[in-house]
Amino acid sequence: MVTIRLTKEFSFEMSHALEGYDGACRHIHGHSYKFFVTVCGEPCGDPMNPKYGMVMDFGELKRIVNEKVIDRFDHAFVIRHTDTNHELTDKISEHFGKVIAVSYQPTCENMLSDFASAIMAELPEDVQLYSLRLHETATSYAEWYYSDNIK
Repeated sequence: MVTIRLTKEFSFEMSHALEGYDGACRHIHGHSYKFFVTVCGEPCGDPMNPKYGMVMDFGELKRIVNEKVIDRFDHAFVIRHTDTNHELTDKISEHFGKVIAVSYQPTCENMLSDFASAIMAELPEDVQLYSLRLHETATSYAEWYYSDNIK
């Protein structure tokens, strides 16, 4: 059988601040993210299976990514949780709602690592996460590849 890659594109809006950073991104700002998720596997070879010829149903991939990434991060303010900012993030959350305090600096690179872990945990056993690409702007993006990260 052959191995096929499937890619699904997503988009979401998110703001963040890079606490402690020495550039402009230390300020609260937002992005219109484009997120590409690529999985790979062998298409189902059973003609009696309703998923015959599919590596994975695009609808199932969409459900997983929406549940684990998009629904969580869309229209959220994301900031690294620190001992010095937890009161501030609690206060912002009281007034504006969707504030996510993460254990890492919310850079494109770190978010990809987080997203990869969350998505891999939900994929069917015979489907592998191949790569992720997260565009922070139209001209800037980061990529995650399974082959670079799983040894």
